[in-house]
Amino acid sequence: MIVEKLSSEIDIKQYLKKLDVDNGGVSILSAKAKVHLIAIKDLHVGAANILKQDALSVGADLAVPRGTVVAKTQRVDCLLIATTKELEVLSRKELAQPFGLKDLAKQLKIYTQIQKPHTAKIMGVINANDDSFFSSSRFQSSDAIKKIEAMIEEGADIIDIGGVSSRPNAPVVSVEEELKRVRPVCDLIAEKKLYECVDFSIDSYEPAVIEYALQHGFRIVNDITGLQNDAVCEVVAKYKAQVVIMHMQGTPQMMQNDPYYEDVLDEVYSFFQTRIAKAESFGIEDIVLDVGIGFGKRLEDNLMLLKNLEHFLSLQKPILFGASRKSMIDKIFPSPVEKRLAGTLALHLEAFRNGASILRVHDVYEHAQALRVQETLLKL
Repeated sequence: MIVEKLSSEIDIKQYLKKLDVDNGGVSILSAKAKVHLIAIKDLHVGAANILKQDALSVGADLAVPRGTVVAKTQRVDCLLIATTKELEVLSRKELAQPFGLKDLAKQLKIYTQIQKPHTAKIMGVINANDDSFFSSSRFQSSDAIKKIEAMIEEGADIIDIGGVSSRPNAPVVSVEEELKRVRPVCDLIAEKKLYECVDFSIDSYEPAVIEYALQHGFRIVNDITGLQNDAVCEVVAKYKAQVVIMHMQGTPQMMQNDPYYEDVLDEVYSFFQTRIAKAESFGIEDIVLDVGIGFGKRLEDNLMLLKNLEHFLSLQKPILFGASRKSMIDKIFPSPVEKRLAGTLALHLEAFRNGASILRVHDVYEHAQALRVQETLLKL
């Protein structure tokens, strides 16, 4: 007899198939293999006691504060610990229960359907300006095209072009100046038909700039304001473009002036719900979410969002993650921007494991290599 302790991150369905388990068994057993930790906040104490008993009855458990059983306080925070199979059963049981458990049941059902991506796309960054925080990402016209062609060769799936820096305290740039910076790059992309080789994204929140890019073969709008401007929504809908809705607290000029959250996961999630509804009201269907690492966030906020990216998959939209060479790395391991590649790779591989399917990067080749290795490991 040989006994082996396997990693909890193996592809359990693939492993069961190798054991020649029948298809029904693969489905049942894989649902029992994954454990979910679900924080439930501000739950009615009556609901907590019902949920506790129902959870125990199906083999799961609910961690509750002392005094919950005697209703010491009217509302409590809890932690549900359950496998996918147990969540499936609970999501049905709680539909018949009072105290808001019916709404919770619907959310639990969504969690049972979440599938983390097995692959991720690489979005290379090109800045058509002279003041972005990483000097090696700055290019103009013909030089930008050479870099774009190199990124395509290195394995980029998307290339993001921006004419205005969004670093903390970046100067405000007029629409005319932004368009002056990106127009030559857009023209060369269209002339060379590079949009046939890779998808292009315009990093802007100015309708005129966005429309010019979309007219020249771009198909993605990367809006750091998260569709704040109705006119941007109208342009995106007009061209049936994909849009990246990013969360930012404040503006680039003030976002890092003492940012604060009571609950960063809840606040970013609520923001996404609101902006998704807005996008859909304009007829926008192709939506990607970006939690906005470094955009009005403290180090602890960035790390909380990274570790819990899977939470946002319940919104049923792809997740873009971008921490390339950002200052959060310097806060963990002091280093200048030129020496933050290793930290970037660590953050981005963790983001991929936690649910990101698009990584916005400055270093395409290194990420392509790291991702292929990571994807291979996750298939085992």
